[in-house]
Amino acid sequence: MKPQLLLFALLLLPLAARADEPPPHLSPAKTAAQAGLVDIRSLAPDIAEDIKYAGSDNFVGRPVHGYLAPKCLLLRPAAEALARVEHELRAQHYRLKLWDCYRPARAVADFVHWAHDLSDQRTKPQHYPDLDKSQLLGDYIAPVSGHSRGATVDLTMERCAADGTHCAPLDMGTGFDWFGVRAHTDAPGINAARLAHRHRLRAAMQREGFQNYTLEWWHYTLTPEPTPHTLYDVPVQ
Repeated sequence: MKPQLLLFALLLLPLAARADEPPPHLSPAKTAAQAGLVDIRSLAPDIAEDIKYAGSDNFVGRPVHGYLAPKCLLLRPAAEALARVEHELRAQHYRLKLWDCYRPARAVADFVHWAHDLSDQRTKPQHYPDLDKSQLLGDYIAPVSGHSRGATVDLTMERCAADGTHCAPLDMGTGFDWFGVRAHTDAPGINAARLAHRHRLRAAMQREGFQNYTLEWWHYTLTPEPTPHTLYDVPVQ
């Protein structure tokens, strides 16, 4: 099925996180400004970014639909909270590095389309070496993503020199979008140093209201979400 058709089907589905909650609806916004999305660099100008889905270094192996620029867009309350995390960490000689923020609904449909193509195994060694690709739909790739609500981020943390001139990523035990048990925040078998790094990141994010998704150490959502039942599909540009 073409990604455009998957997206059309997605938007027609009455999906909800729980049976007693209203289904998400698609915002009519056509631009980031109309959606209330802001660039994190308007609040933290030199925050470190490596927006994976705008390039080819990701589990799909190519730029993802909807990413026209390597930018981190978020609803303003989430952006302001993330900027506070960055400010607090810098005082401790750490900083954040962002991999993904707001994600257009069309990008999620692109992921689902890729997951159904079992012939494309190019990124298996780097992202899902212990799983069959058919197992990715569900916990790892879902038809609706919290990222499309504009208050979820994927990120890691770096340790910086005392003068702030050099920062290096902390060893978290897996890379970004590593599908498997080792990516669980409190995964068994993760050594003490890596676990401590994950917990340091979690504590910093929790202080500003972000909640971790326990299956992915890098995934955080501002709670309560500003628009918990609204999906956005404006391109990142």
